[in-house]
Amino acid sequence: MKIYTGRGDEGMTDLRDMSRVSKTSARIEAYGTVDEANALIGTARPTGYDDVDGTLASIQNQLHIVQADFANPDPDEDDPEVTAAHVESLEDAIDEAEAELDPLESFILPGGSDAGATLHHARAVARRAERRAVALAADEPVNEEAIRYLNRLSDGLFVLARLVNARDEVPEESPTY
Repeated sequence: MKIYTGRGDEGMTDLRDMSRVSKTSARIEAYGTVDEANALIGTARPTGYDDVDGTLASIQNQLHIVQADFANPDPDEDDPEVTAAHVESLEDAIDEAEAELDPLESFILPGGSDAGATLHHARAVARRAERRAVALAADEPVNEEAIRYLNRLSDGLFVLARLVNARDEVPEESPTY
């Protein structure tokens, strides 16, 4: 596969159904921001914890499904799509990680170990991806499960950041007001 085509030189790109849209369209913004979150998650791996790395690998693969879902304005029955099962798998991972953590008693400052801080950064980008997806859904049909997935993703990345920091014995810091 050739990596460059020149088809985007005029500021347009192809969606999955081969329709052409501006690279500034809400649809491109939504799946492009998901791609950004996915790339950040990739920089956190390996964390040094096989179970966390396995969860992150699963999330990265599921984010490709989110992107495919957003890139397809008129999906066919056999096209990739986010389902309730994807959301549930993420919720299960959150519950498992939270079981190992002390309960959260206040807001915390994002940061910590390299992996923990990167996961906090990815969480913030996942929140932006969710906002972009909600904006897209205001104007065009969007799979609501994909938006639910992004909402859970930011929660999941927050909990995984806390988990990595706890295992690395990096204390959480609360903001001062």
